[in-house]
Amino acid sequence: MSQVADTMNGEKGGDLRLETLTKQFAGFTAVDAIDLVVPQGHFFALLGPSGCGKTTTLRMVAGLETPTDGRIMLGDREFTYEKPYRRPVNTVFQNYALFPHLDIFENIAFGLRRRKVKEVRERVDEMLALVELESQSKKMPSQLSGGQQQRVALGRALINQPEVLLLDEPLGALDLKLRRAMQIELKRIQTEVGLTFVHVTHDQEEAMTMADTIAVMNAGVIEQMGPPSQLYDNPATTFVANFLGQSNLISGQIVGDDGGALMVDMQGTKARIPKDRAHTSTGAGWIGIRPEKVMIAEAGGQIDAPGNRLEGGIVTDVSFVGVSTQYLVKMPWGQELMVFEQNTGRRGLFAVGTPVDVSWSPEYAFLLDADQDAEAGRELEDAVV
Repeated sequence: MSQVADTMNGEKGGDLRLETLTKQFAGFTAVDAIDLVVPQGHFFALLGPSGCGKTTTLRMVAGLETPTDGRIMLGDREFTYEKPYRRPVNTVFQNYALFPHLDIFENIAFGLRRRKVKEVRERVDEMLALVELESQSKKMPSQLSGGQQQRVALGRALINQPEVLLLDEPLGALDLKLRRAMQIELKRIQTEVGLTFVHVTHDQEEAMTMADTIAVMNAGVIEQMGPPSQLYDNPATTFVANFLGQSNLISGQIVGDDGGALMVDMQGTKARIPKDRAHTSTGAGWIGIRPEKVMIAEAGGQIDAPGNRLEGGIVTDVSFVGVSTQYLVKMPWGQELMVFEQNTGRRGLFAVGTPVDVSWSPEYAFLLDADQDAEAGRELEDAVV
């Protein structure tokens, strides 16, 4: 581990805690009494669509917005109303905000020189090595690619040795290929320095690739928080099920209890839902299943899934996307189910109009309250908030 990383690890101040944090604008509640703990040294993502309150939350932590109510703590230290420059945080923005008249070395050194810190060269060289820009130190920002400029901005923030690094849509201006490369790079740097990173994004793949913990925000509140795999495999609300990936939600009625599972009448077929994946226990519900967990076969053919078989489907759309083929299958009750099948080459594609059956293993399904909107979280605008 580098000297920079050793220094940073020695100065961390504990978990970041937001307690009933609230922000209102002229009667509109942007952030509604949220509580969360960001564990020290974790990569944490605030994920949500336009208008959900994620950026407002980050700006309150940075000191760029004043909370209407609540507290912001780092360990035992409260800094809810401190000036931005007195806070134990630094922010990396989407637009980089580099100084165009300074070379890369001096951009990174800026904070040190302003505080009249000694040994500037040694510390800047360490940071250039961390962000892998040693050979670019004498170039001007305009001579670098977008990804390189973002690494300069990251180095300039980290050299100030913050206890928490805030990232506000830092990869939003990059093209897809570069964005994916930078996701891996950001995670590498966070792991090496061991700092708490709080990352705001509307990009689900980005959050799932980098974060240890994700808080999914919607309309000023946290819908669900946990590790990426937990949120994806076992969403607690229809919003999370639809916003974090895609889900088939099929209406059903709970009709029995089978010990460790609930029995649900799903359009005339009995489905078994494990109790630890059931977020309601009586009445009507939405049976949820991710498209890649659905198995498909020609009508009457063998399906490699031990679940209940749903017959009478008709393929209505076929999309070949390389690693997988994405089908829409219209079921007898009129709903179209999404089926994502990996292209293993075992057999050819089903054509539109092909009669098919579908099934899935019961342990992959989840059950949500029918009072929730089945369309919540679908087709939301990918915009920065």
